[in-house]
Amino acid sequence: MSFSDSGSSSNGGDYKTFRQITRERLLYEMLRPESSKSTWKVLVVDELTVKILSSACKMSEFTQQGISLVEIITKQRQPMTSMEAIYFIQPTEANVNAFLSDMTGQSPLYKKAFVFFSSPVSRSLVTLIRKDMKAMKRIGALKEMNLEYISLDSQ
Repeated sequence: MSFSDSGSSSNGGDYKTFRQITRERLLYEMLRPESSKSTWKVLVVDELTVKILSSACKMSEFTQQGISLVEIITKQRQPMTSMEAIYFIQPTEANVNAFLSDMTGQSPLYKKAFVFFSSPVSRSLVTLIRKDMKAMKRIGALKEMNLEYISLDSQ
């Protein structure tokens, strides 16, 4: 008996594996924001979310979705003021502060940001974001993905 990435259930309906569902949510819900006008985007991740992405997707799939560069939020990054950024980060105070710094510094790093959190965000962090009017003007999306797990196999 072999297991593939998709198949049929015992009652004849098609089913998707956990990895496929995760992959589709990442590629189509997160990496293709409907309000984005930009062809090429930067993907900003943290140490955990890069592992989540790599467990479910291939780099070539990111490129197909318009991602030209993947960067770690804690590392020094060059400004790309003509590009939009997709942030896939854990909802920690350090990550939120780094995001706000990216958007409100003397020269914001990106034109617009689509922020996707890997798990639920605390009220205090939402309040911190909402208070920063410079950042609020540059936010195209703010969403909880609830994908803080790594799919190790396709079942």
